[in-house]
Amino acid sequence: MTRRHLLAASLAAPALSPALFGAPRLPIKKAVLLSMLPPDLSFQDRFQLAADCGFAQVEAYTVSDPQVAEEIKKASDLAKVPIHSVMNSDHWKFPLSSPDPEVVAKCRAGMETSIRNAKLWGAETVLLVPAVVDAKTSYADAWKRSQAEIRKMIPLAQESKVIIAVEEVWNKFLTSPLEFARYVDEFKSPWVRAYFDVGNVVLFGFPQDWIRTLGPRIVKVHIKDFRFKPTPTSGGKSVADFCALREGQIDWPEVYKAFAEIGYRGTATVELGRGDKAYLTEVSRRFDEILTSAPLA
Repeated sequence: MTRRHLLAASLAAPALSPALFGAPRLPIKKAVLLSMLPPDLSFQDRFQLAADCGFAQVEAYTVSDPQVAEEIKKASDLAKVPIHSVMNSDHWKFPLSSPDPEVVAKCRAGMETSIRNAKLWGAETVLLVPAVVDAKTSYADAWKRSQAEIRKMIPLAQESKVIIAVEEVWNKFLTSPLEFARYVDEFKSPWVRAYFDVGNVVLFGFPQDWIRTLGPRIVKVHIKDFRFKPTPTSGGKSVADFCALREGQIDWPEVYKAFAEIGYRGTATVELGRGDKAYLTEVSRRFDEILTSAPLA
């Protein structure tokens, strides 16, 4: 996906009113990643840009500098665009599933900083990739180690009133909705729930199935599209790739139905590449079409 292709598609598509789509809008708040907003702008201008492009909330990243954290809070307050979640840093580089205590300690420290960021900003959740399965870490060990470490974080999460939101990613872990549900349920805590990414499961499942299986465990959602496409260097074989919203293999009407069925009323954050106002406005428009189950042009 490139900004040029996204804007070209938007010019070819007619502007439609949600009232014409024949389906009620899902009661889901639209958010954008702070990292999708132009970094050359001040934080205040970035938050204002998010609002101007039609986003109601922002998902921020971990900030270790207290002064910068305060600056972000001020920008959010002035623009009246709340920070709803914090994406924890370093959980890939320093996974909780590592057999090395020093690696685990770095991840735990990052989570503690993220939870404190969330408390300062008034965010409800911190996103956590819980484990990474690799040649040195078995699936069973990743499960046990990560759960043990997350349990140690629950008291701080409860004290801060911030939910630890576990996300499924391409880490060879939590590769089915049944496992994801079981993993969350075993904590037996309202402070550990699921952060569901619609695009991440397309390689090995169907988002609508995951949504219905996870149900009320879902506290937050990431929105992105995914497709399999042949490339000039692939010899005609399909190559997996993320793409512009509503241009991939995701059956968005079925995703719409699944979210409606489980009664999800939280926030969904678009997770795509960075861009300018024109690009972000077009992303926001396509996001609206997903939330209103608009027909493809």
